[in-house]
Amino acid sequence: MFDVGFSEMMLIAVVALVVIGPERLPAVARTLGHLFGRLQRYVNDVKADISREIELDELKKYKSQFEEAAQSVESGVRDEVTGAEATLDSIAAEVNPGEPGATEASAPAAKAVPGAPEVVTANVTANVTAEGVVAGAHVEAGAGPGAPGAAAPAAALPAAVEQKTAA
Repeated sequence: MFDVGFSEMMLIAVVALVVIGPERLPAVARTLGHLFGRLQRYVNDVKADISREIELDELKKYKSQFEEAAQSVESGVRDEVTGAEATLDSIAAEVNPGEPGATEASAPAAKAVPGAPEVVTANVTANVTAEGVVAGAHVEAGAGPGAPGAAAPAAALPAAVEQKTAA
């Protein structure tokens, strides 16, 4: 730090011995040693505080980046789920145009099939992944309440329902 060599230190020690005297020199050297130790501890504490503040700022920055990423993922998933719900609602509306948003609907058969009931019910269920993709859909068709007959043939369902649920 100061580039003080051995000969320069000996010169300072001799001058200190002459000026201070041999009786007080050990006490002064001890006091200077304590003061120098305190100075080193103070400098080290300041360095440690600065390092902690820098690390704390970095952690706050990482935290804000993580929160932004989490909000982005959450909004993306929410948008995809909303889109999937809209798709399912449109499928239900095609199956039953009288009741918007219904997942279990009753509607007249698309075309008259011999032996088919006049009223068809359709249960539409779908699995939506975290990305909002419809992973699997299932349509069950059957006779509506009060309608005679067994389950309606697949041809009785509108073609749009079959196309959307196949994906």
